Amino acid sequence: MYKSNIISRLFGRFAHAKLPKNVQYAVNRIYVKLFKIDLTEFESLDTYPTLNSLFTRSLKVKRKINTKAFNLISPTDSLITEVGRVSDKKALQIKGKGYNVSELLGENIDFNKYSFLNLYLSPRDYHHYHAPCDLEILQARYFSGKLLPVNKPSLYKNDNLFVQNERVVLKMRLTYNQDIAYYVAVGALNVGKMQFLFDRSIQTNAKNGNRTIEYEKPIKLKAGDEIGYFEMGSTIVLIAKANFIVNINDYIKMGDEIATLSSDN
Repeated sequence: MYKSNIISRLFGRFAHAKLPKNVQYAVNRIYVKLFKIDLTEFESLDTYPTLNSLFTRSLKVKRKINTKAFNLISPTDSLITEVGRVSDKKALQIKGKGYNVSELLGENIDFNKYSFLNLYLSPRDYHHYHAPCDLEILQARYFSGKLLPVNKPSLYKNDNLFVQNERVVLKMRLTYNQDIAYYVAVGALNVGKMQFLFDRSIQTNAKNGNRTIEYEKPIKLKAGDEIGYFEMGSTIVLIAKANFIVNINDYIKMGDEIATLSSDN
């Protein structure tokens, strides 16, 4: 068991603990002030009985999304830390720090027509992640690993961070053009759990090692449907045959248009 995983489990216990109501309100208030969280789209501060329930807060009103058959929308509220084309099976976790896409995904195919997008969720962000378009989930792969931080200083410091960290890779077939795309939820420090609503059997920060689940009946989702949530902030990596129309350091909201898809597969 890595030290980062132990720390994350301990923090998770604290975050799930139900403190006396006045104490919990004070803890929640400090957290909101510290990370400058905007609760406009969410329930009021006094409705969260644990710190984890504040982390994993749901939208109070369904958000309007800018979806068309041929586009991808942002699956998260997040900062773009990298975007670009896969070259020689390499993508970037941050400028100057490449990694092997096949190692990340556990699949060895020709990725030269693919692009990548890294979406970083900070502690202030809405922590749920959604479908970027109409799609079918064909497979889920869980890779055990470390839980290193995924903020910019850590991305610059640690080689192959996304490959080192635990992650869940969703292999998807896009409805528009039948292309295969990959949706990677990367764990991080204090993210002891990643939840997947379509399959509660996926357990993260687990002791039973790597696991692959094939869905004989693919999981069908519409653009904007909720896939799951982080129990703290982390990163989503999208790898798809797409023309991303966003830039590094853009802050985007779930539902914003981020890419167009080719009609040629």
